[in-house]
Amino acid sequence: MSDGKKKKITKAERLKQLQEEEEKRLKEEEEARLKHEKEELERLELKRVEKEKWQKLEAKDRERRNEELEELYFLESCYPKAEKLKRDIRVLSRWKHYVQCDGTPDPSVPQEVNTFISLWKEETNETFEEVIKKSKLVLNLIEKLKSILLETPSYDLQEKNIEQYQGSILELQELLHLKFNTATEILLRQASTLADLDSGNMEKIIKDDCVTLYVWANLKKNARYKSIRFSETQIGFEIPKILATSDIALRLLHTHYDHVTPLPPAPAPPDVAGAPATPEPGKDEEQSAEPAAGAELQEGPAPGEESHTAGEDELRAEEDGGAEGRGSFVQEEAEATKYQMEMKLLSETVIAAQLLLVKNAHEKPEYFEENEVDLCQFTVLGGVYHLDILELPPQYKPVKGWMMVEIPKGGLQKYVYPPETTEDFETENVFPPIEVMLQVHENVIFFEEPMVARWDSEGKRWRTDGIRNVSYNSEERLVTFSLEAFGPVTLIQDSHINMPYLSWELRPLQANEVLLTMTTVFTELQIQIKENLCTLASIKLKNKEHFSILQGKWMTPITFATALKEVGLNIFPTSLSHFYVVVNNKVPMVEMKAYRQMALLSCSFAFSWSKWNVHCDSNKVIFKVAEHLSEEPIPPSSWDLLLFTSERAQRLKITEYSQAYSEALKAGTEFHSNLFHLVKDFSSEAAIEKVRSTNCLLIDSVCQMLLSIRLLSYS
Repeated sequence: MSDGKKKKITKAERLKQLQEEEEKRLKEEEEARLKHEKEELERLELKRVEKEKWQKLEAKDRERRNEELEELYFLESCYPKAEKLKRDIRVLSRWKHYVQCDGTPDPSVPQEVNTFISLWKEETNETFEEVIKKSKLVLNLIEKLKSILLETPSYDLQEKNIEQYQGSILELQELLHLKFNTATEILLRQASTLADLDSGNMEKIIKDDCVTLYVWANLKKNARYKSIRFSETQIGFEIPKILATSDIALRLLHTHYDHVTPLPPAPAPPDVAGAPATPEPGKDEEQSAEPAAGAELQEGPAPGEESHTAGEDELRAEEDGGAEGRGSFVQEEAEATKYQMEMKLLSETVIAAQLLLVKNAHEKPEYFEENEVDLCQFTVLGGVYHLDILELPPQYKPVKGWMMVEIPKGGLQKYVYPPETTEDFETENVFPPIEVMLQVHENVIFFEEPMVARWDSEGKRWRTDGIRNVSYNSEERLVTFSLEAFGPVTLIQDSHINMPYLSWELRPLQANEVLLTMTTVFTELQIQIKENLCTLASIKLKNKEHFSILQGKWMTPITFATALKEVGLNIFPTSLSHFYVVVNNKVPMVEMKAYRQMALLSCSFAFSWSKWNVHCDSNKVIFKVAEHLSEEPIPPSSWDLLLFTSERAQRLKITEYSQAYSEALKAGTEFHSNLFHLVKDFSSEAAIEKVRSTNCLLIDSVCQMLLSIRLLSYS
């Protein structure tokens, strides 16, 4: 056999090799088993230690829970105190109006409003400028009535008062529009005397802060004069030949407010038994309660009894003095008890009202027809453009030194276009749509191309049909479209265009001031809050500073929210908004408690958005917190991540930059029953002292803003 030939393995050697491999396998399995048992024992031991540690933390939490909740209840008494202060402010405001005696009516008193309306109706032959001047007072009265409906808590408003205020608003709106029509008629009677020398037609522009009038009277009836542009503007019309040869006038009345859209329904009062009521006008704000033991405290000698000796008189005098002292003490005690009960009821009512703000509606209204504007989804912006084709009234004529004019009985008459019957006309296209060019109000922000809607006077709703060829020039802020029939038109924008939010931050400024920053896809808003007032501190569009008319104007939170919506900066979801936006819904009670406690700490601590908030359950919220007593920027390492539920608050082990979500407790920390006592563990004495001394109106305003924006559910 050659050396290269492979040596054959014997049977014994093969068996030995297999035996060695089996022994090696068994040894490896034994080692793996022992390692697994060791790891399992270590895991169980770690779990046992963690469980014991958690049980100790829970026991510690139970021991101090009642004490913590009592202290939190004391701190949160700022909310009913703030509500009581706001009631006093409302009463004081009415009293100030009463003592001013400036002749303006109190809009909350129906007799005064009715008198004002009756007296103004009697005034005739007012020019447009005079009506505009008077309209400022009317608009102010309407705004005051709307403010009463919005800012007075629903539990303080009776149904009859709501109906009364809404009725007064509608009457004032109707009267104002009637006055504008009458003033337009007076102006058009003078059209021939105001005619332009070049065109021979009359053109007039009257501008004011709240109203702008564009009116054109067709005096020459030139068939070739079909393109109408108001001087120094791009606003105008393209009219067909039939209108160019008719005795008509075109009016564009741009009211910078909306008196066309129906008033929203009043909010339902919170379901709380024993909600305190606001005192009736003219009555004292507080009425002293009779002490329960009043009869006993007023004991004295019975009628007919006489003292027989000086000693008895002295003894009786001492007894009377002691009774008076005891009576005074018991009366003070009774008043204190009454005050405590009042504040307790008010606290429960405020909580119920706050909870109502974060509750979502269960059903979406389905009454919208095709082409009807869903006012739950869209918002009217920039006021209303009242477009009218009017019959030209008889003109003034000089007669023997007098100016005479025929005044028709019906007043200002609208020219029907297109007419109801077109049988007398040969071609079908004799009544084409009219092209309209409108300027968007300078104070309104559209983040996308605005939609055009027309008012359906029969159905009392906005519609998008009957409007064609809509185009928008964003640089010149000019909207062009074709309209089949004239009437009120408006521009609308999606109410939820800035939702959901990208991020948010709430941080303290100087004493009793807080800054809330909201970042959306299109804009960054900074809202400054102090005491019971808010203002727009800054706004950025496409990362560039943008000026807004609201900057520097201080308003109450509800009025401020309304003003932001009116300029297109809507960051205030409604109970129906979750049907139109993908949101991270949280349990209402958890969300409300989080906002209340964040507001409580807002003068010493900064809060910020966390990406982990979308990863936790709906009964939990996660956000960042850091103590912030200076004006220096907050370094990233200073932020702590907190998990909050309705029963517990804790610091998390993970950070904003962790790879995976975990609810593990941060090492060396404890959990508490509320946010205040949690941050107390790692905060300075100065920060906690500042929390205790914060103005209750500021805390209430911050809470109200957080409840209105709902940044934990909509970001």
